[in-house]
Amino acid sequence: MSFAETAYTFFTFSLAAVMAGIMVYYFNPKRKKEVEEPKYRMLRDDQ
Repeated sequence: MSFAETAYTFFTFSLAAVMAGIMVYYFNPKRKKEVEEPKYRMLRDDQ
């Protein structure tokens, strides 16, 4: 395995780990209210 293949493999796994971390952070049940709030705020009537 050449250096380029090793580097590409490491880079691919690094990106996959970062993506998995973002998904775990965003879809954490503790953040549900914070994530859902803008959706309901947009539907509220501003009077």
